[in-house]
Amino acid sequence: MTILRPKRTLPAPAGPAPAVSSSLTPVQRRLGRDWRLAAVFIGPTLVLVAGLILVPIVGSIFTSATERHGADTVFVGLDNYTALVDDAMFHQGVLNSFVFTAYAEIFKVTFGLIAALILHHMRRGRALIAGVILLPWVIPTVVTGFTWRSLLDPIFGSVNVLLTESGIGPGLAAIGLVDKWPAEWLSDPALAMPAVILVNVWKGIPFFTVTFLAGLKAIDSNLHEAAMVDGASPWQRFVHITLPGLRPVMIVTVLLSSIWTFNNFDLIWLLTQGGPGDATAPYVMVAYSKAIQQLQLGAGAAVTLVMLPVIAILVVILVRMMRRGDRPGAADLGRRRLTPAQRRALPWVIVAASVLVLVWASPHIVWKAALVLGVFVVLAAVVGRVVSAFAARGNRLAARVVTGTGGGIALVGLLSFVLAPLYWMTVTAFKSDDQIVARTDDLWPAPWTTEQFTNLFTGAFGTWYVNTILVSVASTVIALVCAALAGYALARLKFRGSESFTVTILLTYVMPGALLFIPLYQLMSGIGLNDSLWSLVLAYPTFTLPFATWLLVGYFKSIPADLEEAALVDGCTRFGAFRRIVLPLAKPGLLAVALFTLTNAWNEFLFAFVFITKNENKTLPVGMQSMIFGDVVPQGQLAAASLLVSIPVVLMYGFGQRFLTEGLTAGAVKG
Repeated sequence: MTILRPKRTLPAPAGPAPAVSSSLTPVQRRLGRDWRLAAVFIGPTLVLVAGLILVPIVGSIFTSATERHGADTVFVGLDNYTALVDDAMFHQGVLNSFVFTAYAEIFKVTFGLIAALILHHMRRGRALIAGVILLPWVIPTVVTGFTWRSLLDPIFGSVNVLLTESGIGPGLAAIGLVDKWPAEWLSDPALAMPAVILVNVWKGIPFFTVTFLAGLKAIDSNLHEAAMVDGASPWQRFVHITLPGLRPVMIVTVLLSSIWTFNNFDLIWLLTQGGPGDATAPYVMVAYSKAIQQLQLGAGAAVTLVMLPVIAILVVILVRMMRRGDRPGAADLGRRRLTPAQRRALPWVIVAASVLVLVWASPHIVWKAALVLGVFVVLAAVVGRVVSAFAARGNRLAARVVTGTGGGIALVGLLSFVLAPLYWMTVTAFKSDDQIVARTDDLWPAPWTTEQFTNLFTGAFGTWYVNTILVSVASTVIALVCAALAGYALARLKFRGSESFTVTILLTYVMPGALLFIPLYQLMSGIGLNDSLWSLVLAYPTFTLPFATWLLVGYFKSIPADLEEAALVDGCTRFGAFRRIVLPLAKPGLLAVALFTLTNAWNEFLFAFVFITKNENKTLPVGMQSMIFGDVVPQGQLAAASLLVSIPVVLMYGFGQRFLTEGLTAGAVKG
């Protein structure tokens, strides 16, 4: 509350404004009052964004018009693009990316919404359960890939064993969900894509749950109370209040997740490497194969740039949605262009068109997905209808019992789905090789042993760990310093082009790494940094700095400007006010940014996989992937490594959860 006192005690600053504006020089009137200081503050971020994102993308356009002939690079114009017309591998890659994204988003929205509704109505333990559900999103992707690969292994995994013993597996085969039993989840062309989608859903549900939960909290409770007074049932309140209130959050979440999912590389590579055949290879993997494995950088660049319009459409819609709240009256701008009938019909048109495309693109998956999804939706609808019926009859006790029982069963199922893979990883890390091979004591090692950890550190694992720490800390420091300076300039200083630079930051934030790894690979090779940790230190800010800047812009805007004005009146310089007043108050936002950038650098796979080949320079995700030799998978050592890689990230999120929530909330509201 003390931050509001300056507003009550200080006179309005409107009086001296004309004198200040009249003292501006011609250059200041053209470029803005604070243009010199702004140039210093945004300079580092501008150099990094331009040098590592914008210039490489432009360079990629020129690269796509070349072709390598032996030791020479020859200009070929549009040949690389025209070759894609008859490229079956590219066609399959685009189709795989679309199918993978569409099904994953449908299931993540459905299960994320169910989980958010369950948590929203919990009175006790909500924070604890939310923290547990967040674990799949927090742990590194390399851990997710190896854990599920181990679980789905037809010989050593536990999924087939548990489904067989419970009778579920033969039942799945009987109704045609799987062609045969036991199932070969990752080596059967008909099952590989559904299995990869399942793992992506497991990792993505926490993100949807947390964002939907925040959206539910923002819905005015008075609306529900008024609807209850008018006799609306729980189902009617859900349809007419909850869903419309969540619409903006849902659109932004789905668009952002779709961009990430459509450009996914690491999870699919770690699970199947695009196989069997090319059944799961996305377009990013096609670009990697052409550019890195076949050394045809032009052809690989053409693959990524051909998909740029699709990504650009999603990015533009996302940016407009994320910035809509900054413009007065913009929230209803889109609605004014449609009639009420068109607004009601539009969602159904989109759903129908999506279903038709999925039926054409994946006829062998669509009915299976519809069956699985339909079971959960019908169960949730039945529970809602039963509760509504009891409530309509005035039997509130029965309604509460049904709600509590249904919610409890759903919560137990959700937690089991979330925690089972993590439990499997933990117990496997403490098994001996004999136990793993003999399949004895699957769910509880007997005896527990540290054999896997001892074997792990006889190799290069310790070196990979140190490399990961160095790269993560160095890239975090760079991103944090640059983001703090640029974020403050965009939030407080007056200079020409600030709005355009903010939009550029937001655009580069959602720019996928799939568009950057080829030109950045060329850039690092050109300056002699390939196969060095410095290449990663410079490359990682490309995906951490834009988000960090955008978040801190919002956080700095949430700090009252009166505090800085008082310091300036007392003789403090603008930089002094930034250092002594703003930075201490922005500590939660800075910690949130540090946590975000550190964990993203810790988990990054694609750039490290492309840039680093020397074993002594590898980071943990790439090093762990290199532990697999052909069909020889050291499951025990990989489980032990996964546990050691995950613990620091989980601890950081555990200790920094309060700061992360506060920082993200302030940044999201004002950004």
